[in-house]
Parts: sequence; structure tokens; C-alpha cells
Amino acid sequence: MKIFKICMMIGFTLLATTACRETMRGAGEDIEKAGENIQDSAR
Repeated sequence: MKIFKICMMIGFTLLATTACRETMRGAGEDIEKAGENIQDSAR
């Protein structure tokens, strides 16, 4: 039972880390697009 709990904790940690990485990547892309729009409107 103890090993099962440890495996579940590791699984949840990996899942959360993967989700955060994708969220940060998406936020970075959104910021980049916003910067490009600002540059285009300044021209």
C-alpha cells in the first residue's frame, strides 16, 4: 500500500509539471503575439 501511494504521488507530480509547462508555453506564445500586434500597429 505504501508503494502504491508513492507511485500515485509521483504520477500526480509528473502530471502537474507537464500541465504547468504547457500553460507557460501557451502564455509565452500569447505574449509574443501581443508584442507583434503592438509592433504592427506602431508602424
